[in-house]
Amino acid sequence: MAELLSKQPNGQPLRCLIVDDEPVAIKGVVNFINQLDFLEVSGTCTSAMKATEILKVKDIDLMFLDINMPMLSGLEFLESLDKSPLTIMTTAYSAHALEGFRLNVVDYLLKPIEFQRFFQAANKALDLFQSRIILQNNKEESESDMYIRQGDTFQRILWEDILFVEGMQNYLKLHFKDKTFVIHQTMTSLEEMLPKDSFFRIHQSYLINISKIDSISGGRVFIDGKQLPVSRHRKEDLLKTIVYKKLISK
Repeated sequence: MAELLSKQPNGQPLRCLIVDDEPVAIKGVVNFINQLDFLEVSGTCTSAMKATEILKVKDIDLMFLDINMPMLSGLEFLESLDKSPLTIMTTAYSAHALEGFRLNVVDYLLKPIEFQRFFQAANKALDLFQSRIILQNNKEESESDMYIRQGDTFQRILWEDILFVEGMQNYLKLHFKDKTFVIHQTMTSLEEMLPKDSFFRIHQSYLINISKIDSISGGRVFIDGKQLPVSRHRKEDLLKTIVYKKLISK
């Protein structure tokens, strides 16, 4: 946790924008930000329209956005942005949490905001920000190919082309768009070889490429026309992983 509080990789605090139509609420968030050396206030405003203008001229890393505002709500404003900074929603109504989850917000804080929850959400935002930087720096260096044994030969494949992996007793089936390979390997050993931020074990017998998901409905994941079962205790973790991946790759 100590490293988490060491600001950005460049040593600078995260630049914050506070958007809330209540001046008292803005003052409260400013006060909390001033308690943390890894955050700084870069701007405040009382409407989504003013926030739009600020985002055009300032580099903002983290936005504290109120949901209930006149003319344009925080949710409507966030949905209108092509590219938004990391965002923590603030609201007096817990019912908005699900909608915020859909929009990939970092966290949502219920008013009146307690410092402990603010601190937790701020640390989460810093962690995500640092993860984005690491992901960006490693993109060019990451290896995307691997070799699998097929009889007496070794077949080169791109792991990013794998749709999903199916476990069948003592071997695995690697499903691609137009082909399938069978390999003698355990699911656990293959899972350790593949990038953990791209593959997720949804079931004892299925490992999926998160980027290939078409939809999730009930207890099923749909990939390329195939229905794959999701273990009940893994579905929530899957949704969180998808949101996290979207956040760090924006």
